[in-house]
Amino acid sequence: MLITLLILLLSAVFFVNGKVRSDIVALCALVALLLFHILTPDEALSGFSNNVVIMMVGLFVVGGAILQTGLAKMISARILKLAGESELRLFVLIMLVTAAIGAFVSNTGTVALMLPIVVSMAAGAGVNSSRLLMPLAFASSMGGMMTLIGTPPNLVIQNTLTAAGYEPLSFFSFLPVGLVCLAVGLLVLLPLSKWVLAKRGQKRDDRHRSGKSLSQLVREYGLSSNLFRLQVPGGSEAEGRTIVDLDIRRRYGLDILEVRRGDISQHRFLKTITQKLADPETALQGGDILYVKGDFDQVKLLADDYRLALIDGHTTEEAASTSNVLDFYDIGIAEILVMPTAHIVNRQVKEAGFRDKFNVNVLGIRRKKEYLLNDLGREAIHGGDVLLVQGTWENIARLEREDADWVVLGQPLAEAARVTLDYKAPVAAAIMVLMVAMMVFDFIPVEPVTAVMIAALLMVLTGCFRNVEAAYKTINWESIVLIAAMLPMSLALEKTGASDYISSTLVSGLGSYGPMALMAGIYFTTSLMTMFISNTATAVLLAPIALHSAEALGVSPVPYLFAVTLGASMCFASPFSTPPNALVMPAGQYTFMDYIKVGLPLQVIMGIVMIFVLPLLFPF
Repeated sequence: MLITLLILLLSAVFFVNGKVRSDIVALCALVALLLFHILTPDEALSGFSNNVVIMMVGLFVVGGAILQTGLAKMISARILKLAGESELRLFVLIMLVTAAIGAFVSNTGTVALMLPIVVSMAAGAGVNSSRLLMPLAFASSMGGMMTLIGTPPNLVIQNTLTAAGYEPLSFFSFLPVGLVCLAVGLLVLLPLSKWVLAKRGQKRDDRHRSGKSLSQLVREYGLSSNLFRLQVPGGSEAEGRTIVDLDIRRRYGLDILEVRRGDISQHRFLKTITQKLADPETALQGGDILYVKGDFDQVKLLADDYRLALIDGHTTEEAASTSNVLDFYDIGIAEILVMPTAHIVNRQVKEAGFRDKFNVNVLGIRRKKEYLLNDLGREAIHGGDVLLVQGTWENIARLEREDADWVVLGQPLAEAARVTLDYKAPVAAAIMVLMVAMMVFDFIPVEPVTAVMIAALLMVLTGCFRNVEAAYKTINWESIVLIAAMLPMSLALEKTGASDYISSTLVSGLGSYGPMALMAGIYFTTSLMTMFISNTATAVLLAPIALHSAEALGVSPVPYLFAVTLGASMCFASPFSTPPNALVMPAGQYTFMDYIKVGLPLQVIMGIVMIFVLPLLFPF
């Protein structure tokens, strides 16, 4: 028992110190439990197959898809309208909406749904997301206190009561307690989050924004000012002909930048948009959209000659409400700086081999302060020229790593990752609603972890990510390893008798001071233990002790059991006490000390308030 407690104490010291990554600390603690034969290998590794850990992996993928499809941006835009320009109103709205969802959906699921939306809202409102994400996690736990199904410890105390022969609690018996928690949380977090979290993570954000964005490049080179879209209707003279057959560049002086093909005819739910570079051998099909660059009169002449439909430049083929005429789903743009020693210096653009070797087009040349945009094929390349190239993101990545004649400027692949697949937003929304329905409604015989796995798989299979690798990149493995490695700690404490010893000693010592003091002891004992082991495990350990203590004093066990579920669920001073706390840790760039600075005062104040409120709601 002493060795287990010592390992736990050393882990806590390293977590607070912050010089060693939290997942490494957790793994070291796990290995120590193995070396001292406190846990068997099967017991020590059980955390990696735990439902909570698997659910977190799936929720990272679901949240990533909500961001990648632009669904988060759409939802956040609507909430931002309600908030107006008030940061205070935005803060309160996020807390209230999160708590309302958390009352019916697991707090882990609530945070996974809200996290990408809140990040998007923070960006839109110009607020640092780190100020909002920790309150988001805490609000989901407060919301969980409003209903019987809101958080697992609520179900634990219900089972303890009914097993002892007492009347079961109703679905909304928890509502008054949850509302008090939410009110206290709002009052305490408003100033605390502003003082402690407001500047967290800003330097890192700035570093990641180096280089020009895609929209900046479009504006700088004036791509949208002379870009037009032509649609190939069924029966057009261009249908079935290749681009080289049309001889567009020589006859009309126009460049076709892209052919976009929408595959929406039979599978509306699985619709996709395919972007293709305008290869000379590309055969046009009915419904294709040609992105053509050049003089409008010549574009009109081309449309008349081949009976093509000229689409208004202020709409796209998927949504008439958007004003973007260039999208970068599969095809992107980037700037490359030509080195003075490059072998392509003094060669014409058409002789440089960009199309043959890398399958990219040159859209423009920036030479000192001059921009060359027309008749580029015959233009000689100079050392120091900056070329704007267009190609698939894969080929742009090849440009960066396969030739020493130029340097790719900025971070084009990082910009590509920010491009949302907005035409997939309805698909992501439908999957998200399905996941929530499976979690909320009892008549659907699916466990929450199964619902999350189904949703994550559907997000990948329906194309809400560019590829499977993009889905894997959304998973924060540091958080996953941290939780999985710390979960067996509760088993070690229980196996060695440390849990029973700590809880029984602290609680029994307070019994002589009256029912109020005993309830305070139960609450703070539960809070203390939940900082180091999971809240569900803590509730399971302490609920019977609280029940027997109340019966020994001859008072109602209900307020004591509520003290257990509150102490277990309202644990804010540790990132691994509840899954929501761990989920927001990487996104908010928080350290263990951030949870101590913000969560510990909230936890103490919440405890003091609830010690006086619980006897009023549930008399002894």
